[in-house]
Amino acid sequence: MTPEPPCGECGFDYEALDPADAPAAIRSFAKRYRAPLSRFLPGEDGDALVRQRPAPDTWSALEYAAHVRDVFGSYDRWVRAILAQDRPTLEGLGPVELAVERGYNAEDPAAVAEALAANADRLAATVEEVPADGWDRVGLRRGEERSVRLHARRAVHEGNHHLLDIGRGMRAVREQRKAAT
Repeated sequence: MTPEPPCGECGFDYEALDPADAPAAIRSFAKRYRAPLSRFLPGEDGDALVRQRPAPDTWSALEYAAHVRDVFGSYDRWVRAILAQDRPTLEGLGPVELAVERGYNAEDPAAVAEALAANADRLAATVEEVPADGWDRVGLRRGEERSVRLHARRAVHEGNHHLLDIGRGMRAVREQRKAAT
């Protein structure tokens, strides 16, 4: 497997993250995602703010948080499967299909934050238990080999990257609301 290149948008460097550091990083997302879903400026309609898309083809803050919740849940299932089976096929819907199927933007922001925290904790605990010889075990996702190491690193990247998306999106929505008044 070839190394993942750094993310061209957020700069995340997969190779710089020691998998042993992934559990703490994953657990940190519980608090880091709760804040934008629950803390607002005085006078803001927080519920409307987290649901508003900054552009038609860009997810809302709530949609991004629900996506990360589901990524953590999927990665936990997949890492467990890879450690228990020889080259399992890693099943699951893609992000767009999940967003539509689950109606991300209609969900309760507090419930999404709680479920994201629970999934993050579960995934972090699973990653903590990976034996030394387990990091390079692989499963197949859409015909591509994906190792336990890659899933741990991708979980941290997804969490970091989508926090940036949420911040940018909420700033854009606030600017749009300000311009409309």
